[in-house]
Amino acid sequence: MTGWAAFLLTALLVELTPGPNMAWLAVVAAGEGAGVGLAAVAGVALGLGVVGVAAALGLAALVAASPALYEVLRWGGAAYLLWLAWDGWRGAVEEAPPLPGRAVARAFRRGLVTNLLNPKAGVFYVAVLPGFLPPGDGLLPQTLALTGGYVAVATGVHAGIVGLAGQARRLLTDPTRERRVRRGLSLALAGVAVWLLWRS
Repeated sequence: MTGWAAFLLTALLVELTPGPNMAWLAVVAAGEGAGVGLAAVAGVALGLGVVGVAAALGLAALVAASPALYEVLRWGGAAYLLWLAWDGWRGAVEEAPPLPGRAVARAFRRGLVTNLLNPKAGVFYVAVLPGFLPPGDGLLPQTLALTGGYVAVATGVHAGIVGLAGQARRLLTDPTRERRVRRGLSLALAGVAVWLLWRS
């Protein structure tokens, strides 16, 4: 598996693991309609993109200046993925409250602000992304490319949830089904963390 493919797989597993964005988008789309749900998806995507670009600009310079920092971030990223896997396995899922009203602008704004202020998004970019960067020149373009890949994967997953809001909502509210999905994805995340350490 290439570093690019492994990163996209990691992004997909993180986004498929039930969490605040998934639960909130399912509730919004099921209760307020697909249009409002897609507006929320656009806000989430913009928020993730802004945080990602900001992180990329700082990360590229820091990693290029310090090989030791690269190793620290690589091990820290693997540890963070293992923590996410454990968190998902034991079922520590935050619930976001449903969106009141039918305002598309409100849905967009909520998705944007929530992800701009979400420390987990920043931690993913700072702790996990560097582990998938090959050492050498051209770090900024590669970092921005991975950031774009993550936002694309996240947006695809979120749009899919909105498109299948009824099914997604039933999945999230069925405890047995939700636990099986969550634990399967958690094991896969742990596998990616081990691969990240082993490949170097």
